[in-house]
Amino acid sequence: APMNLFMRMSLTTHSFLSSFHSHLCFVISSFQMQFMLLFSRQGKLRLQKWYVPLSDKEKKKITRELVQTVLARKPKMCSFLEWRDLKIVYKRYASLYFCCATEGQDNELITLEIIHRYVELLDKYFGSVCELDIIFNFEKAYFILDEFLLGGEAQETSKKNVLKAIEQADLLQEVRGLTILIGCARELFGGFTP
Repeated sequence: APMNLFMRMSLTTHSFLSSFHSHLCFVISSFQMQFMLLFSRQGKLRLQKWYVPLSDKEKKKITRELVQTVLARKPKMCSFLEWRDLKIVYKRYASLYFCCATEGQDNELITLEIIHRYVELLDKYFGSVCELDIIFNFEKAYFILDEFLLGGEAQETSKKNVLKAIEQADLLQEVRGLTILIGCARELFGGFTP
């Protein structure tokens, strides 16, 4: 039986999207970030991840300069800028700025996609992430970033896989905590078994 037009269009669309996703995963995985900074509208640094070796003094100088530069820009201005020999790409989500530095040849739109993907992961984990989540659970924010990016390159583009790894780590942490608690109870009560 001949395939109707809708089915052919559906198969073509599926094939295109599948090919696009494969290409996007390749492009994202060939991306090299130098560093990522998260800071508030007041200029308070909330998270920093460096993928290049720099002294603490240089990191502080870079952070100070970029925070001042980004905060001084008007909201309608382009969120890409040339800075030193790097491209700076930033995006504001609520009260936080996500700011990334890449090499000159890297695509700014891919960098925006990386930022957005990280925000989506944070949203999924925290349930509509806010600045306080980052402040009080900074180790989780770093862990999510490390599951997503490794050495400044995307190691996992699937949100589902990243969140699964984080859930497994949370479960392992709970089991370890319970094991420690049981060990303490045994010491206190001598030979206690659950």
